[in-house]
Amino acid sequence: MVFDMPTMLLLLVAVPAAFMFSSAAGLGGSLILVPALAAVLGTKEGVALAALLLAANNLAKLGAYRKTLPLRAAAMIALAVMLGAAVGAGLMVTAPTNWVTGMVLVMILATFATDFLPASTAKKRWAGILAFSSGTTSGFSGTSGPLKGIAIRSLDLQRQYFIGAAAIVSLLGDVTKASVFAHAGLLGRSELMLAALLVPVMIGATLLGRSINQRVGERGYAVLFWTAMAGYSGRLLVAT
Repeated sequence: MVFDMPTMLLLLVAVPAAFMFSSAAGLGGSLILVPALAAVLGTKEGVALAALLLAANNLAKLGAYRKTLPLRAAAMIALAVMLGAAVGAGLMVTAPTNWVTGMVLVMILATFATDFLPASTAKKRWAGILAFSSGTTSGFSGTSGPLKGIAIRSLDLQRQYFIGAAAIVSLLGDVTKASVFAHAGLLGRSELMLAALLVPVMIGATLLGRSINQRVGERGYAVLFWTAMAGYSGRLLVAT
């Protein structure tokens, strides 16, 4: 894969922003990274590279939130997400590009609708089903939409532990997806080299995101999240 000047300029903006947002909110880095990469690399290639970069970034998040990692509480959800991600990534490799784009748009709309539901609707007995579904949609479209967040929220964790759980679940899901994409030839040496070169960026952006998380209120989080969602939906509507 050849990274030309427009691609590199976009990476310089989108990659740190995605890593910082993911660390600040716990989830949602793919909402910035997937559309940005898809815009310059194509939908399938963008989803594949985003999975690799987000997997690497989640390692940085695990380090930043190492004191608040609820390993036992997140284990079942993480396993379900991994299984779903393997299924969804396999579907993405063989599916027509317009199907993948359509699924991403559906997940954006579902996320917006779910944002207005009360937290009590996320019942623990549904967490495994929600997690498997989030992994499947994430593997297929590059983003899990609201499902992963709802599944993790059902654990009733404090904010810092919620982000720790999200880092665990996201890491395993992204590693699963990246493995499937690499086997299918969508990821190669140049993508691995890019991920390695971005390690300092991941660490710096993750620490900055953690600092923002400790200071930002719910209103600020909502503005940041839905600004990214609006841009994501707009790009997809133009592409379809």
